[in-house]
Amino acid sequence: MTPSDILLEAQNDASQIIADRRYLHSNPETGFELNKTRDYVKKALTSMGYEPVCCGKSGFTVLAGGKKPGKVFLIRADMDALPIQEESDVEFASQSGKMHACGHDMHTAMLLEAARLLKKHEDEIEGTVKLMFQPAEEIFEGSHDMIEAGLLKNPDVDAALMIHVMAGMPFSSGTAIVCDGGVSAPAADYFSIKIQGKGCHGSMPNAGIDPITVAAHIITSLQEIHARELALSDEAVLTIGSIHAGNAGNVIPDSAELCGTIRTYDEDVRNLMKERMTDIATSIAQAFRAKAEVTFGSGCPTLINDSALSDCTVKYIRELTGPQSAFTAGQLSAMAAQGSKKAPKTAGSEDFAYVSHEVPSIMIALASGSPEKGYCYPQHHPKVKFDEAALPVGSAIYAYTAIRWLSEHK
Repeated sequence: MTPSDILLEAQNDASQIIADRRYLHSNPETGFELNKTRDYVKKALTSMGYEPVCCGKSGFTVLAGGKKPGKVFLIRADMDALPIQEESDVEFASQSGKMHACGHDMHTAMLLEAARLLKKHEDEIEGTVKLMFQPAEEIFEGSHDMIEAGLLKNPDVDAALMIHVMAGMPFSSGTAIVCDGGVSAPAADYFSIKIQGKGCHGSMPNAGIDPITVAAHIITSLQEIHARELALSDEAVLTIGSIHAGNAGNVIPDSAELCGTIRTYDEDVRNLMKERMTDIATSIAQAFRAKAEVTFGSGCPTLINDSALSDCTVKYIRELTGPQSAFTAGQLSAMAAQGSKKAPKTAGSEDFAYVSHEVPSIMIALASGSPEKGYCYPQHHPKVKFDEAALPVGSAIYAYTAIRWLSEHK
């Protein structure tokens, strides 16, 4: 097998990869409720000769290789969509009020093709490739759920890789940006702050305790954490995304609720922000004779990339698609200093982070449509589109990287 064999086979299967992607795109599902998606993917895998094994609430895995002794390399695709009404002009757009606005349909279609490629070359695999089909990435719960259900065991995983397609990048579709060693995606935490006041008539505020006033002071004061309690080098974002209180203009409501997220690149900063958010919210509420309860819901840690795996991955992709087809983030920074193009930095979190805290892992961003080609909307936008020309390349990267890594790490 040569790198060109894998890439050519993927390119020859382009119509099937696109068909898979378009079915998934037209039938998006969210969270753990992925009935149509799971049925479609499992049926395709079974037809290839695989035996899907359930893992967690609605994830599953299949194994390729295993005929020769060796290590285990995991490759992952997330399958869930977002609760967004699609506004793109593609002919296969979703009509359900849900949308694959983050490209997970692309990921799943690429991993299905990787499964086909691995099956064709199964006798050559020196070890085992574990394919991870994951639910609930958008709510940061699917990866952790699968790990708790034994994802990284039986057989034990030695290294792992994920690909994320990116629209709006100033690179040719199929160009791979491989993360350097270290943190590439921030930790994320959803939170809610429930404020209990005392409702009353709007004309008699002295008879109640206004939770809206308390909420306003809390919102303003929380931003002081970033402004006055974090160092210049501490990167963090705290966002209040929703406020709910009251139903009438002449009534002071009994309670109010704030909901939002925090993003941090350092676990110590993450813990500090949680601690200070709780202190500030509860103290302000008490000062106004109210009560506040801060609750942190689903989230994920920072995504950590393995330096050695990063070096290997760049080498493998260049073998596969050419010397100008893959860069590390560090190389792009050096290019930017010389006036070349630079990939935009993203603060998006990724629940593959849970895997990265257990085994050496790597994250790859795959350019899937440049602004010059009309792909100008970002992930999570109702009008975002992805260039399907990236699909065969991503499929080949999944399969070839796994095979090469196993060969070099017998």
